[in-house]
Amino acid sequence: MAETQVIQVRCCIAGGGPAGMMLGFLLARAGVDVVVLEKHADFLRDFRGDTIHPSTLELMYELGLLDEFLKLPHQEVVELTGRIGDSEVIVGDFSRLPTHCKFLAFMPQWDFLDFLAAHGKRYPAFQLKMETVVTGLIEEGSQIRGLRAQSPDGPLEIRANLVVGADGRQSIVRQIAGLQVEDLGAPMDVLWMGVSKLPSDPHQVIGRFDRGMIMVMLDRGDYWQCGYVIPKGGFAEIQQKGLDQLRANIAEMAPFLRGRLNELREWSDIKLLTVKVDRLRKWWRPGLLCIGDAAHAMSPIGGVGINLAIQDAVAAANILSGPLRDDCLTSACLERVQKRREFPARLTQSAQVFLQKRVIVRVLGSDEPVSAPWPLRLLKRWKFLRGIPARLIGVGVRPEHVQTEERQR
Repeated sequence: MAETQVIQVRCCIAGGGPAGMMLGFLLARAGVDVVVLEKHADFLRDFRGDTIHPSTLELMYELGLLDEFLKLPHQEVVELTGRIGDSEVIVGDFSRLPTHCKFLAFMPQWDFLDFLAAHGKRYPAFQLKMETVVTGLIEEGSQIRGLRAQSPDGPLEIRANLVVGADGRQSIVRQIAGLQVEDLGAPMDVLWMGVSKLPSDPHQVIGRFDRGMIMVMLDRGDYWQCGYVIPKGGFAEIQQKGLDQLRANIAEMAPFLRGRLNELREWSDIKLLTVKVDRLRKWWRPGLLCIGDAAHAMSPIGGVGINLAIQDAVAAANILSGPLRDDCLTSACLERVQKRREFPARLTQSAQVFLQKRVIVRVLGSDEPVSAPWPLRLLKRWKFLRGIPARLIGVGVRPEHVQTEERQR
């Protein structure tokens, strides 16, 4: 049996997603020695949240990285458009946002995470350990003192002033820590798939609603990333009806794809996203903090989950970098992070749950033609109102800004 390696750092972050990588980068930039653990060998995942919001692009500007970041392959969307029945509606217009980038950017999440990892490694305080799985927490009394993990080189014991759970909606850290989860419910799941894109295809329409069906389409350059919404737990019934029926439903929603749907050859070409909306009642214990989906799993409505996760990371870095660096971290510091970020998370989830009940459930449960509800008809009539949903989606509630100073690289 390999000997256990012991590492001592100020902060250990479980999870190399947007929240974990952003927090690790910002803490290392502020002079706090940090190690980020990612259980996979790379960041390559199909159909992860690939939306980069204007608020995140604004953070890149504040960090002096925006020009370099925008050289990565991406698509820019200035208007969010939906097709409801036979009517097309512009749901949000980002062109008037008070940000340097007045658009949503769609970028493969692995490129975003590789970018953060590369810049994190410019600081001697930053460590990233891939293929490293959390197996337990180190507790002394009521205090979390670190965690145990399994790496390709053998077992690890990481002693840390703070453990951060940024390991997503299936968080092992929050489970081991015994933090209480409040389930808000989600009436749908999503089937994700890729279908090739042709130059002759119509302009991008993000969402399509009609006759018991909902589909999201994201322009990924040479292919469409399609999300077909189904009732919660309904995948087995969809499979029983057959792949031909699913292809026919998609063709009804987006007729221009009809000749390409044979690219979906078997069920393995389709990925099931099990939607969860939940949150922790308490995000922390002494020596431990959860952020991002580990603290509040979001619905895919609006694609705002990645935005909330990154905002959590920035707030945590702003509040905790000084106490961590000066060795004076207290539970009151962790409580400040939750107080800062709990209101935006709760408000966003409340809006998502409202839309799930009033829109998603009604559309999925009806075979009748769908017409645009009156708020969307107002957006069609009065263009200036389109800035409201754009602000909520693109910037969010209580946007964060980088307040930490860069230390020596």
